[in-house]
Amino acid sequence: MSNHDGATTSLILFELAATTYAVPSRLVQQMEMVERITPVPNAPAFVDGVVFARGQVVPALNLRLRFGFERVPYNLKTRLVVLAEHGRTVGLIVDSAREFLTIPTAAIQPPPETVTGLSGKYLAGIAYVDERLLLILDVSEILNFTELATA
Repeated sequence: MSNHDGATTSLILFELAATTYAVPSRLVQQMEMVERITPVPNAPAFVDGVVFARGQVVPALNLRLRFGFERVPYNLKTRLVVLAEHGRTVGLIVDSAREFLTIPTAAIQPPPETVTGLSGKYLAGIAYVDERLLLILDVSEILNFTELATA
């Protein structure tokens, strides 16, 4: 993704299992503390339930479980990052939501071909900015539940 026209990309950064992830800020509707999540029967294991956000019922996906990490109890830093893409609104439960950052689009590289398997398919790109490695997520892929039908 080499781009020399000075274009920038705005990202929301969050922590998950001691790693910094990012999603495009244009997709984020809000970030809030995790409060009341209502469990849903027969939901996939990574769906902790539903929440009421911005006047609508939103599924709350535990991103730790979606990525195959171990479940940890919610704490005061745990955040619900509510995103909307392609007409779908979903809340991602993350360890902490840290900051907003604008980086040069040219700083984003495609994920290495050696990153394969379930976790690698969720990556849209990787950026190294200010001595930090940012894993930029492919939100469409996170919201793609087709592998559940084949599992």
